[in-house]
Amino acid sequence: MLAFSKEKLVFLSVPKTGTTAYQDALAARASLVVRDPPELKHAPVFRYNRFFRPSLEKFCGEGFDVLAVMREPIDWLGSWYRYRRRPGHEGTRTSTHELSFDEFVLAYLKGNRPPCANVGSQAKFLEPQKNGTAVTHLFRYEDQQGLTDFLKNRLKTDVFTRRLNQSPKLELLLSAEVETELRRKCAVEFALYDGIDANGLYTPLSHGEAPAHR
Repeated sequence: MLAFSKEKLVFLSVPKTGTTAYQDALAARASLVVRDPPELKHAPVFRYNRFFRPSLEKFCGEGFDVLAVMREPIDWLGSWYRYRRRPGHEGTRTSTHELSFDEFVLAYLKGNRPPCANVGSQAKFLEPQKNGTAVTHLFRYEDQQGLTDFLKNRLKTDVFTRRLNQSPKLELLLSAEVETELRRKCAVEFALYDGIDANGLYTPLSHGEAPAHR
């Protein structure tokens, strides 16, 4: 997570959306950089609202915009699947070495997910809070140019990123049947992603509207 006090901007770090590269590029420019532990580095909206927003507003004033990135839901799950197949991760509780991508996605759709598929939800991460705290600018992961242009304009600085924490390259095969089930059970994830426009604007979910697997 990054915070820029003068520009009144917070950049949340949704896991598996490439935001570590922006943190690396902009850390020297930021007023606050949260790198560790992962629970704070990847603080979702509810955690930002509870722990970080009050302090930022107390010392820097109100009016912070919140920026985040969302990845296409199947691609996002694919990144997690590849990441947990990385060399040296074999035999761990979260390893996906013994699973096909279909099996991984089906495990994700279970009500009680096994450790290997317990990767959270982008919609839940981005869920607005009852007090109105919400992401105000949401860019698609694929729109790196749009995100970079936004940051350049907002921060009045050039932004140069390099690839970090890349998952191993692997062709992902998802059957039509499993994709249909994923889209049915995680419909809100797809609707949220599809609702992002070219300017990083979108229609937020209502509090409590993030999908529950049925």
